[in-house]
Amino acid sequence: MEFSVESLETPALTKAHLAELLFEQIGLNKRESKEMIDAFFELISDRLVEGKDVKISGFGNFQIRTKAPRPGRNPRTGEAIPIESRRVVTFHASHKLKEQIQGSALLGLKTANIFAEDNGPVT
Repeated sequence: MEFSVESLETPALTKAHLAELLFEQIGLNKRESKEMIDAFFELISDRLVEGKDVKISGFGNFQIRTKAPRPGRNPRTGEAIPIESRRVVTFHASHKLKEQIQGSALLGLKTANIFAEDNGPVT
């Protein structure tokens, strides 16, 4: 199923926009759409807080990584300060998603080249 995001007013896709798209394109009511989006992100968050990986086929993997402590520096004073170890979330896109992104980038490049040939160089 393909979703259209043409109705979005801003380039960022937010949870509110996702709920609106479910409402418009799937037919769920607005309350159900919002609850479904909230539940989806809560499930992902809960798994990550537990230190478990989240793998979404065809999209990518979210993982928790522990960064080691390291020396740092206060940029204002130059004073050396220790940076404690911390857990961070990393995301690795699937091959399928990477191919889709590269395909859309190549399509955009081809379109730009067509316009450049017709109207002179693109600046």
